[in-house]
Amino acid sequence: MASSSPRAALSPENLGLLEAVARLGSMAAAARELGMVPSALTYRIRQIEDALDVLLFDRSARRAQLTPAGAELLRSGQYLLNELDAVAQRVKRVATGWEPQITIAADAIIARATLFELCEAFYAEGTPTRLKLRAETLSGTLEALQSGQADLALGVPSEMAQPEIQTAPLGSVTFVYAVAPHHPLASATQSLCDEDLRVHRAVAVADSTQRGNGVTHNLLPGQDVLTVPTMQHKLEAQLRGLGAGFLPLPLAQPFINAGRLIVKTVQRPNRSIRLAYAWRQPRSAGDTGRALRWWLERLQHPTTRAALLNNHHQI
Repeated sequence: MASSSPRAALSPENLGLLEAVARLGSMAAAARELGMVPSALTYRIRQIEDALDVLLFDRSARRAQLTPAGAELLRSGQYLLNELDAVAQRVKRVATGWEPQITIAADAIIARATLFELCEAFYAEGTPTRLKLRAETLSGTLEALQSGQADLALGVPSEMAQPEIQTAPLGSVTFVYAVAPHHPLASATQSLCDEDLRVHRAVAVADSTQRGNGVTHNLLPGQDVLTVPTMQHKLEAQLRGLGAGFLPLPLAQPFINAGRLIVKTVQRPNRSIRLAYAWRQPRSAGDTGRALRWWLERLQHPTTRAALLNNHHQI
C-alpha cells in the first residue's frame, strides 16, 4: 500500500516495520520475522522515506543502521503507539460511563492541599477520566460552571439558586481583619472605623469573572488597593505589610499564632460567609457521569468539606 503523505507513512503498521529492521539490523532478518518477501519490505521502507523526504537507514554499513532522523522517528513513533494503546483503553472505559474529562473550578478560598489529596484518591481508582482544575475567584467560580467551562464548582455562594444548577452546603468561613506587625495599624489600640481603614492600602483578590467588572468586598471609596490574583498572594502581601484586609481565619491562623499577623478589631463585624459546591443539574439521575458522581460522593463527607475550607497548611 502506497504511503502518499507523511501522515499515512506514520501508520502503526509502518512504524512496526521500522522497529523490526532497526532491532534486527537487516532488511532480510526483519522480512523473515514479519513473514514478508525482503524486496517487499525494502519497497515499503523506501515508500516511507519518500513520503517523509528523509533517509531513515544508512545502507552503507553491513547492518541497517538508523540515521539520526530514523532514530528520532522511532522514538516518537513508540510514543505514538503507546498513546494509541492508551486511547483505546480510555475509549473502552469511557464506554462504561466514565467521562473523558471533568473540570473542577475551585475558588481561591478552597484549600489546595485537600483538593490535591482528592485528586490523588481519584487517580488511585484507576479511572480513565482526565482532571482539569481551574483557579477562580468570587463570581468567576460560579461563572465557570454556568458557562460550561466547569463540571463542578467549589466555593460558590450558598444563597445562589438557579434552576439548571444544583448546590449543596460546603461550610462556613470566618474572616478576620489582619495586618503585619510593622504595618501602621498594628499599634492602634482602638476599634478601627472605616475612616481609619480608608487611609491605608487594602489588598484585594481580583474577581476572575470574564463578564463585567466582577464583585469586591470590604473596599472603601477612595481607598488605595493592591489587587492580587489569588488568596495566597493576598496573604503574602499582607505578611509583607503591603496592605491590610480581611483574610480567612483558617489561612491566617498559623501566622497569627506565630506573631506574623495581628488581628485588629474593626467596627464593621468580622465576616462569616456560607459557601456551597455546585454542579449542573442532569436531565435525569442516570445522566450523571461516574467521575462527577465520585466527586459528589466524596463531598458528602463532612470531614472532606471541612478540610476543603480549613486545611490550607497541610503538607
